[in-house]
Amino acid sequence: MADKIKKLLAKLSPKERDIIKLLIMRIKLDDIEGLDIKQLKGHTNLFRVRKGRLRIVYHKTATEFIVVRIDRRNEKTYKDL
Repeated sequence: MADKIKKLLAKLSPKERDIIKLLIMRIKLDDIEGLDIKQLKGHTNLFRVRKGRLRIVYHKTATEFIVVRIDRRNEKTYKDL
């Protein structure tokens, strides 16, 4: 999973990488005010953050969060979660 995320980050522009880093830091610090976050249907602890065409899907527990997928929005973004 981490290899796929690294591979996608390498394909992003420097500006998009900065946006992703900022979003991940805000989620990590629980500073989610103003972010477009929704819980995914059919999942209890799976959420997505939307910023333009970029999506971060993450799993949240009481003590941590785990990035599941970082992707540009397309028809396969939410499949196989």
